[in-house]
Amino acid sequence: MKNKICISVDEETLAKIDENILNQKFRNRSHAFEYALTKLFEEED
Repeated sequence: MKNKICISVDEETLAKIDENILNQKFRNRSHAFEYALTKLFEEED
């Protein structure tokens, strides 16, 4: 089950995320954040 959260990001970061969505790297903003967090957690292990 997924939970909804609210986050704040600066405009530059959001623009980069949206560009990657347009380029079809990510399905949506949630997918982008989930991908980034997964990569961060993998680096920690």
